[in-house]
Amino acid sequence: MPPRASTTPRGPGRARDPEIDARALEVANRHLSTLGYEAMSLAAVAQEAGTTRQALYRRWPDKASLAAAALQAAVDAGPATTSEDPLADLVAELSDFQRGVSRPGRLSLVGTMLQDSTAPELLARYRSKVVAPRRRRILAILKRARELGLIDQDADLEVAVTMCTGSWYGRALAGAAPPENWPARTAALVWRAVGGRRAGS
Repeated sequence: MPPRASTTPRGPGRARDPEIDARALEVANRHLSTLGYEAMSLAAVAQEAGTTRQALYRRWPDKASLAAAALQAAVDAGPATTSEDPLADLVAELSDFQRGVSRPGRLSLVGTMLQDSTAPELLARYRSKVVAPRRRRILAILKRARELGLIDQDADLEVAVTMCTGSWYGRALAGAAPPENWPARTAALVWRAVGGRRAGS
């Protein structure tokens, strides 16, 4: 007599292990930063993360998806900078930028994004999730300063935004150590360039 079919309903599939997700994203971000997108492989990421390629494929259908998720996981939220002292807000924003870009692999990741072999969709994700939010926050600070009459009304804010973070990358390419108190010094220089005055002066 054949065994009776079970009438017990099937339980849900095995729950996704968040520890595997976190390990895989951390390893993927490191490989992306140090090896570049083209050399990054799901097999190597899975091995170092202590899981399998099949487990990764269940979470991310391809390498581009994993790389994009790794970038998203590494995004800096940034400080809340909406005070009545835009110069102090700018120093806080650049301090946050310095903390983020000084983390292991962050500058290498910038180099990876500039490589011709980097997938266009990954580069677009990096620009929209990492570069654009930082630029928007800096621009908002400078626009707030202009509204408060603290900088020149005709100041070139587009160039000023690039000066804020671009000076760090220029220093890195030159192989120079970061100067002491870089955020405050950079903010002060940019502030003067746009005709800045201190709040309450």
